[in-house]
Amino acid sequence: MRYEDANFVDTGKPVWNYSILYDHDVQAFAAGTNYSMYHKLGSRPLEVLGEAGYYFAVWAPNATSVSVVGSFNSWQEGAHLLFPRLDRSGIWEGFIPGIGKGELYKYHIVGYKGRTTVKGDPYALHWEKRPATSSITWNFDYQWNDAAWMKNRKKHNAVDAPWSVYEVHLASWMRPDPNDEESYNDYWMIAERLVPYVKEMGFTHVELMPVMEHPFDGSWGYQCTGYFAATSRFGPPEGLMHLIDQLHGAGIGVILDWVPSHFPYDAHGLFLFDGTHTYEYADMRKGFHPDWNSYIFNYKRGEVKSFLISSARFWFEFFHIDGMRVDAVSSMLKLDYSRGHGQWEPNEYGGNGNLEAIAFIKDLNETIYRDFPDVQTIAEEATDWPGVSKPTFAGGLGFGMKWMMGWMHDTLDYFKFDPFFRPHHQDKFSFSMMYFYDENFMLPLSHDEVVHGKSPMIYKMPGDEWQKFANLRTLYTYMWTHPGARLLFMGNEFGQTSEWNYKSELDWHLLQHAPHKGLQECVRDLNRILRVAPALYSNGFKVEGFEWIDLNHRSECVIAYRRKGKKKGEELLVLLNLTPEPRWNWEVDVPGKYFTKELFNSDHPRYGGSGDVYNQKIGRKLVDKEAGTWRHTVHLPPLAAVILK
Repeated sequence: MRYEDANFVDTGKPVWNYSILYDHDVQAFAAGTNYSMYHKLGSRPLEVLGEAGYYFAVWAPNATSVSVVGSFNSWQEGAHLLFPRLDRSGIWEGFIPGIGKGELYKYHIVGYKGRTTVKGDPYALHWEKRPATSSITWNFDYQWNDAAWMKNRKKHNAVDAPWSVYEVHLASWMRPDPNDEESYNDYWMIAERLVPYVKEMGFTHVELMPVMEHPFDGSWGYQCTGYFAATSRFGPPEGLMHLIDQLHGAGIGVILDWVPSHFPYDAHGLFLFDGTHTYEYADMRKGFHPDWNSYIFNYKRGEVKSFLISSARFWFEFFHIDGMRVDAVSSMLKLDYSRGHGQWEPNEYGGNGNLEAIAFIKDLNETIYRDFPDVQTIAEEATDWPGVSKPTFAGGLGFGMKWMMGWMHDTLDYFKFDPFFRPHHQDKFSFSMMYFYDENFMLPLSHDEVVHGKSPMIYKMPGDEWQKFANLRTLYTYMWTHPGARLLFMGNEFGQTSEWNYKSELDWHLLQHAPHKGLQECVRDLNRILRVAPALYSNGFKVEGFEWIDLNHRSECVIAYRRKGKKKGEELLVLLNLTPEPRWNWEVDVPGKYFTKELFNSDHPRYGGSGDVYNQKIGRKLVDKEAGTWRHTVHLPPLAAVILK
């Protein structure tokens, strides 16, 4: 900390001309390389010459006047004027003595052509609960208890660790009043309920849909205004720290959704921050997002790039998160995303790539993995853009994983078919392995698949009630035994019968009914097997970890494949019977290995299955001694999956 120009100037005004910004801080900020600006901009408690108060600093390059207005000065514009830095950085700053933690404030900005805006603090650590929109002076006060997890989390977050992610929307997972959209559990109550549930279910990670401050519940958090603030819907920021701490204590990693692709036009937010296009592109062919009626960050501007990468680093540094899922990456990469002819302009090479966004993404991933090497960044990217999860030094974008949207679409399309028609569509089922090794893939059955008329998972399945549940148990078994990581949205684990509604809680009452309870038990056991079977994860992204055994029985819809670990004896054989007809004494030839025990059967009565077809003993004989091929005789239940070890 220092005085401006190394001298303290007491102007007699209520704001002291004081700075904690060094020249190199400001220069790096403007260059787009200062990725810890949350230590400098925003509001923070200080003591200057024995006076306690708060220092304020905000970037408003087109402003002619900036003052702090708040509860401490009756919101009077001009009462606490900030000082512009002489380096023309566009940063306004000053120290206000006597202000404490918990004060409401905003910035009153006279900007471009005299336009006046009143904005929240882009770097605020805490905001009012919506619909109120003020920032709040804050200083974190939390004692972490996750030292053991942080020391050893690399083994939990490596790509060759077991990955089973439970995606959660905190407001609607469970509410004090199930039908009151204004009814929220606080972070501490959520921790009491969510942590033991996730641990009991055996998920390795939780992914939280955006918990950054946002004004509109219906955006689900994806229209963010507070890029450094946990939402106040559930209490102060320390509550989210407590929730993450408790998850870590239970051995569960935490991934946060993060949205650097666009932001809303709310008056208190980033849009036209100082009267003109400060954070967004001025050219609306690049600056406006037609899908979400929102605005796109100007990735070319150094200060915006510093802001965004600082936001990402902030959550890793202060909230100890283990991963970040970056939303809508496709929309960032392509200039013509959701735009027709004449609505976009090619880049300088004539292509459709947003070169500035590509550079931003690469710098983002390089920074995160440099500073936090034991975490993961995950891209929601739905195109065939090459190298999304390849290192930047190899020409990739540098993410650790990518959502496998093609697998999701093909798998759901296949399972929607009546079994009578499935023989004609087996290629849709098996196609994922044709391109699986192009990326480090996570298989997502996310919130997007159970909203907007797409129906809940259970009703995507054909047949009567028994067949629907049998199909879904088989789909999940296929998902859990497919190479890669996997993600399941809340409620899918027990067969939610209505589309997800952010205004109410999940239909927990369904667990009174045996089919739903059975499906939940099935998912729990799949998670248990995943954790103890290295064949399902240790080679999860390598060619040697998977092998098709039988794709030649299309008419019977029986498919077999092998999962292989790094050590001898870790192999598993998976057989899927995708018709309602049981297959007695089914023969399958497996080179090099034989299997002696049924490890899992999705038709088990505990899961709601019939329990009529199982394998107490597996017949086997050597049919090709030279090749070491063993023929196994197995009973296959209807619409079911069997795992042999």
